[in-house]
Amino acid sequence: MKTVFTKIEGAVTAPRGFRAAAIAAGIKRSGKLDMAMIVSDVPATAAGTFTTNEVKAAPVKVSMQHIKRGKACAIVVNSGNANACTGTIGLIHAEAMAAAVARRIGCRETNVLVCSTGRIGVLMPIVKIEAGIKKLLGSLSPNGGPSAAKGIMTTDTFPKQIAIRVKAGRKVIRIGAIAKGAGMIEPNMATMLCFITTDAAIPRAALQKALRTAVNQSFNRVTVDGDTSTNDTVICLANGLAGEFPLAPFQEALNYVCVELAKMMVLDGEGVSKFVTVNITGAASDADAEIAARSVANSTLVKCCWCGGDPNWGRIMDALGYSKAKVEEDSVDIAFNGVPAVRNGIAAHTPHARLRKIVVAPAFSVDIDLHLGRGRCTIYTCDLTEKYVTLNKGE
Repeated sequence: MKTVFTKIEGAVTAPRGFRAAAIAAGIKRSGKLDMAMIVSDVPATAAGTFTTNEVKAAPVKVSMQHIKRGKACAIVVNSGNANACTGTIGLIHAEAMAAAVARRIGCRETNVLVCSTGRIGVLMPIVKIEAGIKKLLGSLSPNGGPSAAKGIMTTDTFPKQIAIRVKAGRKVIRIGAIAKGAGMIEPNMATMLCFITTDAAIPRAALQKALRTAVNQSFNRVTVDGDTSTNDTVICLANGLAGEFPLAPFQEALNYVCVELAKMMVLDGEGVSKFVTVNITGAASDADAEIAARSVANSTLVKCCWCGGDPNWGRIMDALGYSKAKVEEDSVDIAFNGVPAVRNGIAAHTPHARLRKIVVAPAFSVDIDLHLGRGRCTIYTCDLTEKYVTLNKGE
């Protein structure tokens, strides 16, 4: 069965039966948009994945409990305050956000999912939040998806959104999504939020499995700085208004949406000037391939030389060697955009100027073959610039 994707407008409100909005509630000193809401006109099947950090923000704890019910009517989000490391009062505030939405739209509190992003360790301005929720509910629109994408931004320089029309045979559905994330990005997951909507009817267990598969192939394959945050959340709502849809093409479409958003996060990484794809092949196993790829992608030395347009493959060899993956020095091949830099562990005869021309470009790939097996992994990453340091000296 052939699956056809067509990009469309609307982000999370592209699928039928979803409304969204964003407002400025006064959480950010800048006065920019800092709250967003997504509502399904009918209770939706809900699936989610959350941060692996042992220090979890209050909204993560609340949403992890609520999503166990398997149904959700709304997602409420604030930016500018993470509500993390805020103790019991933080949990009370997160629960209050859910309750404020639930009583106004007439659903259970457990049918509302809560997310926050921003500075850690600061108490939520709950009075502003509750006033913002009331305002959001009055602003909901079937065209509000793009606005919601802006309302969840923190250090992002552009809103991250996508929507596609998916056709498989005679069946047609839509999937829409928004995300945020520019720093503290090494999902498993990291300071990133992603909200996905679809009008397909997908059973809860199948939706959770599909989401986890998509996340593992996308958000868990990007890294900006190697830091894993306290607030990571990916939520998918499927309200079923377009009817049943085959699982295989749905998985294919969901993978596509998540990969596209993950790439946007790397492109918008704090201070990023280079988008780099690290491809590992020939590893002893897929697990080894991922270990090796992450070691290269997160190496400060490697990322700095990329910033300088330096095809310093010695630093890549070094990162492979300490990665804990199985590596045999004499078997390693390294190439930039397919142009060989290393063959059998030693320098290839490619002129330095040719390699440098590749690495000074804003996007390139690092292709590494370990020649030890069939394991493979691709990680999307970036360089490390002076601007990253400037952005993270203080908030």
